[in-house]
Amino acid sequence: MADPAIISAMLIALLLALPGALVAQPPSDTLRLSLGSKEVDASYFQPHAARVRVYVKTPGGEERMRAEWINVLTVGDSAGIKVHRWVTTGTQYPPTGDPVRWELKQTYDARTLTPYGIARTVSNGSASAFRIEGNRVTGWRRANATAPQRDTSWVVAQLGFVASASDLVPLAVGFSPGKVMTAPLWGPNMPTSEMRIFTVIGETEVEVEGAKVRAWKVEERRQADRVLIATWWLTPRSPYMVYGEVPLPDGSIQRMTEVEVPMPKQP
Repeated sequence: MADPAIISAMLIALLLALPGALVAQPPSDTLRLSLGSKEVDASYFQPHAARVRVYVKTPGGEERMRAEWINVLTVGDSAGIKVHRWVTTGTQYPPTGDPVRWELKQTYDARTLTPYGIARTVSNGSASAFRIEGNRVTGWRRANATAPQRDTSWVVAQLGFVASASDLVPLAVGFSPGKVMTAPLWGPNMPTSEMRIFTVIGETEVEVEGAKVRAWKVEERRQADRVLIATWWLTPRSPYMVYGEVPLPDGSIQRMTEVEVPMPKQP
């Protein structure tokens, strides 16, 4: 039988030799998700409309509203595939200057959240539209109202869930205390997907626009360095995301509230 002291020394040496791998890897019982994973099922999402307000602290310590938008979800069909169509109309309120208005249209597979189309227009004239087929993205961009429209096409090594709607991932998987899941996140301005870790902390109460709401608290971290990207409070019913906090580079916290509003009349 080997000397226990020798075995202990060998184990310590091995641990010291692989610090990056040990720190970066999530627990072995983690759900490792990708587009099409059977654990992801967003088909229970219902058509609804919800208003999101984004608040930040001013240098003087006061809070101001940075942005506001309305999310509208409708359920439809595209070539025999059930899809979710999200239309978001919003306004950005910069500290100085005129407000900037924008509209974002996104189409996802209703079950898997696979993205099929993303289009954005902004009141300053910038615009973009992309079609996603498998790992290939084709579309165009325009920097401003007078800039030319530039076509673009590229292949993403590993396509991921849309980063701007990352909160949908844990919603589509479901909640239980301590559940951990990893997933690739991607957006049209990202050259490749980035792995994120979602951890369900537990069910708690949070204040949303003056009302107490019971919701699941979920942390989203970048897998590479475990940096906290956002903390979400989510419910398995409309408006699904009720509250969120995002750490900013200056150390402050950007917070978001979401409440259900009447569904707009369809044209």
